[in-house]
Amino acid sequence: MHAPFVRTAAVTVVVTGTLTWAPAASAQPSEPTPLASAAPAERQAPDAGSVEITTKDTAGDALPGAAFLLLDAAGQEAGRGKSDAQGKLTFTDLTPGVYRLKETATGSPLHEIVADQDVIVTPGATTRLTIIGPFKAAKVLLQAKDDKSGKLLPGATVNIGTGDSTLLTLTTGAKGTASGDLPVTSGKTQFWVKEIKAPTGYDLYKPTKTFTAVPGAPVTVTVTNAKTATDPKPDSSDKPTPKPTRHPSTPGTPSSGSGETTHSAPATGTPDLDSSAPAAATPVGESTSKAPVGSLAHTGADATPWLIGGAGALIVVGGGVLVTVRRRRADESPDDSAKS
Repeated sequence: MHAPFVRTAAVTVVVTGTLTWAPAASAQPSEPTPLASAAPAERQAPDAGSVEITTKDTAGDALPGAAFLLLDAAGQEAGRGKSDAQGKLTFTDLTPGVYRLKETATGSPLHEIVADQDVIVTPGATTRLTIIGPFKAAKVLLQAKDDKSGKLLPGATVNIGTGDSTLLTLTTGAKGTASGDLPVTSGKTQFWVKEIKAPTGYDLYKPTKTFTAVPGAPVTVTVTNAKTATDPKPDSSDKPTPKPTRHPSTPGTPSSGSGETTHSAPATGTPDLDSSAPAAATPVGESTSKAPVGSLAHTGADATPWLIGGAGALIVVGGGVLVTVRRRRADESPDDSAKS
């Protein structure tokens, strides 16, 4: 048995050029070279700064919910946000420079918005700010009244303050009222009011009153004044009327029906003799210029001091003496005639 003969075809490979060994997989280097396209801006700049804000009121309590806006030097917005429960807010990744911080809301109805302020950001540092939110002022209405009628009075001046500090001075106008804003430092603040000038015609209200004011709420303060006591002016109709002086028709003669005698002194100071009385006879051999004994009232020489004194009692006595002398002379006249 003959074995089959298998003829294989020979394959001739003709390779021209140089043979090169190429590995099935290429190995990666252990430290790849960084690509030039990797921008460092994707990471925080090493010279960036930040701003940290803490908000409080004048009493020292935190103010959560306060909203702020941060603007750069070109006026573009660089950040915005609200304070947290601890009253804190932070702006990060800020290019160094000057920024403008604006509060847009206080987060509380009792507080005022603070004024804008500049913030300086320094490279790689945090700028910390504490923002104090003031309470809204209380609206004060002052009234000055008459303590009896309740009429409003102009011209009353008062000081209003707390502790040892005077915070507000008000003067009532033509309508008897005045108003102003009273700064407060807490949710409820106690104040005092003292009048330093009273309205015209009224006494000063000396007591010091106290009252409580709430931020942003109106409050009315009233002082009362009593009229100044004045002495009443004398009435001209109450002046005493001078007592009328009685003038008798005959000087030296007692008025009929009365026990008083009123005399009128002549200009010479010497009383005139009663013309109705009989004339006394002159004794023979005696000068007419010589006065007989007891002729004091006739000559008037000794009666003048009594008349000048003006004493009523002496005038009455003088009148009685005059009458007695006249009667005596009348009685002596017949005897003198008989002697002659």
